[in-house]
Amino acid sequence: MPTLLRIDGLRVVIYPNDHRPAHVHVIGSSEAVFFLNCPDGPIELRENYGFTRSDLNAILTELTKHLTAMCDDWRRIHGDY
Repeated sequence: MPTLLRIDGLRVVIYPNDHRPAHVHVIGSSEAVFFLNCPDGPIELRENYGFTRSDLNAILTELTKHLTAMCDDWRRIHGDY
C-alpha cells in the first residue's frame, strides 16, 4: 500500500486493491478513513477508530492541503474516482 503522505507520524495510504469512491486511510495507533470527493472535495470523514475530535480536525486540515495530489494518486492507482 503506497504511503502518500505523513502527518505527525501518521501514514496516509491508498490500498491498491480497494474500492470506490476515492478515499484514504490514515493510520497510526488509531485509524480513520476519509472520502476525498475528487476532484474538488470537500474531504469527509467516513470512519474513525480511536482518533479524538481534535486529532481528526488536524488531520482533515492537512489532508485538504493535499487533495489534488491525493486525487491524482487515486486515479493513478485505480483509474476513475
